[in-house]
Amino acid sequence: MSRYQFLESDIYIPGTDIPKNRLGVTEADLLHEIEASLLQQAYQIFIAELQPATRFDEAYFKSLHQRTWASLYDWAGEYRSVDMSKGGSLFCRAEFLEKESQRLFRQMEQEDYLKQAADWPKEKFAERMAHYQCELIALHPFYELNGRITRLFFDLIAMYNGYGPVDYSQTLGEAADETNAYIQASIVCVRAADNSMLRQIILDGLNKAETP
Repeated sequence: MSRYQFLESDIYIPGTDIPKNRLGVTEADLLHEIEASLLQQAYQIFIAELQPATRFDEAYFKSLHQRTWASLYDWAGEYRSVDMSKGGSLFCRAEFLEKESQRLFRQMEQEDYLKQAADWPKEKFAERMAHYQCELIALHPFYELNGRITRLFFDLIAMYNGYGPVDYSQTLGEAADETNAYIQASIVCVRAADNSMLRQIILDGLNKAETP
């Protein structure tokens, strides 16, 4: 399993890659269980809050991270201030994060944050979802929990447009390494700026929501 490499940062317990947290948890497995529980609760809350006027902009993206993890981490919702890499893949340099994030969300705004996707062919929606998700994967704006909050963000966009959450079950397994198809697609996003693998994963996982 590849671990993050980063410059000295005071958000981590010294000598480990375990973030300091409000509960004082020092066991990685327990911390992951708590994170998973908070994410499950967040899905319920944010899905219930979806409205026609919901604006999927940068402030909303940051708020998802902040509101999901604020009870656990002081830095929830804040962009990192150090450079980070993983498995030889260097994410966006910290000094350029704000500028690049603003550029990305301006581009999304020009497409009305994909809020018209209910009228698009499924293939087009998957392509635009993959484009922006790939960009956010390469930015890796937060210290931790980027993948989960990015998937939540696009699941909410999918649900806004009448789909269910994207089904990653065939590609996002327990192994957090390069045998995991989703992680492999993410690596290709960062190293080659190629979203084709991710686009196919999203296309395969997009299904119209069941009506009551």
